[in-house]
Amino acid sequence: MADRVCCSRMGAPSRRIFALAFLLLATEVEVEAQPAAKTPRIGVLFLTSPASVAGAAGLEALRASLRDLGYVEGRTIAIEYRSAEGRAERLPELAAQLVERKVDVIVTGGGNVSTLAARKATTTIPIVMTGSWRAVEAGLVDSLARPGGNITGLTVPRELGLKQIELLREVVPSLSRIVIFSRKILDTPAQRAQAKALIQEFLRVTVDILDVEEPEDLARAFAATPALRPHAMITGPDPLFFEYRNQVLDFARSARLPAMYPFRDFVDAGGLMSYSINPQDVVRRTARFVDRIIKGAKPVDLPVEEPTMYELVINVKTASALGLVIPPSLRLRADHVIE
Repeated sequence: MADRVCCSRMGAPSRRIFALAFLLLATEVEVEAQPAAKTPRIGVLFLTSPASVAGAAGLEALRASLRDLGYVEGRTIAIEYRSAEGRAERLPELAAQLVERKVDVIVTGGGNVSTLAARKATTTIPIVMTGSWRAVEAGLVDSLARPGGNITGLTVPRELGLKQIELLREVVPSLSRIVIFSRKILDTPAQRAQAKALIQEFLRVTVDILDVEEPEDLARAFAATPALRPHAMITGPDPLFFEYRNQVLDFARSARLPAMYPFRDFVDAGGLMSYSINPQDVVRRTARFVDRIIKGAKPVDLPVEEPTMYELVINVKTASALGLVIPPSLRLRADHVIE
């Protein structure tokens, strides 16, 4: 009876306060019962070592770009980093590890071989390229506008090779014959023939391509080069050359051949010059692809892009050792000059 009297005497304001407290308590219990939101997990598969110039710059650029987009590593995103330390044969195993970790997206760096390893490991997890070479010709995507499958990102166009030759000619004005170390995986025979014809027609330069498929092929390529009597050489973007860059650099030095390289690391180690995509810009744009995928976009709906910023690095000390003079106009256009 006393309980009924107590409750009956509770005024309207008190009943409203009681009801509000009950509602807040129920809401708190409901919120606590809900599972925590899933933190997006980004897999990063790089060929290069994080200790290298390219590797360190690329990884930091990715983290900085994600921060600029509002992500906080360890809170709103998690990054699973895997580096092959320059050893391409390790990439398939590392890609499989990222798949086992159930990452939401895989970012690949280090050329086509990293993207190929990721694609072999998964056909469902989105893959974002940071700069695979000629992705359409390599069969990584169907087209730039409609990539198809689970791969998108950035690809390096064929025109980069033409620009490399033009820059070499500024250093070697008499350039009329060049040797290129490459791998068959980058081109079909028809594509090679077309590229050589274009270079001959527009640049008046004869091109000899020496295939290097395995490490032992390097010695054969080195031995075959003098008979071709080239005025300069270009090293392709394949990771094999990165892994054996010291041997490539030693050969260019002993043969006294001006050389164009695909990565700045070669020039930092004594190579003459490199002209390549700007890694920081490419990774910033890569982060935007990652952001869109995390927010629900599908790779098939994201057109592949081409880089718009490139990086020219020149080693003046190496040029002097080869008896070459870097034109002032070229030095002014260089992004980095190593004295």
